[in-house]
Amino acid sequence: MAQQIGYYTEEGLQKLKDELHHLRTSERKAATQAIVEARDKGDLSENAEYDAAREAQALLELRIAKLEEVIANACIVDESKLDLTKASILTTVKIKNLNNGATMKYTLVAENEADLKAGKISVDSPIGKALLGKKVGDKVDVQAPAGKITFEISEIGI
Repeated sequence: MAQQIGYYTEEGLQKLKDELHHLRTSERKAATQAIVEARDKGDLSENAEYDAAREAQALLELRIAKLEEVIANACIVDESKLDLTKASILTTVKIKNLNNGATMKYTLVAENEADLKAGKISVDSPIGKALLGKKVGDKVDVQAPAGKITFEISEIGI
């Protein structure tokens, strides 16, 4: 399977590294301790608590492996080299909803950095995908659960 390169800000990549460190140190110890405590309660063949602890440990190890892969394939985007003539990752795009006249401003980020409350949307979201590569004045159609929405890009910046 091909490795997928992920584009991140320095801050976003550091958050992933911090989470990985926490999982490797604190969470691994807690998972191991839960298995030890469950094992001490008797017959393992009929010990649901032991099975649950083992399953939790397996999920933790899966999350650690996924984070390690993401970090290994991460590329930090240099904001000084962004082309501000078109929407791309880390650009801030001001759009107007032509259906209702509402104006919104979003920063396009990697999926792991998306935070709608902070105005950060994933480049993998329907709106993010539709905006990528577009320029000021372009109209973009996005298929939303409520139906088709048309946006016009009014500004691109950092």
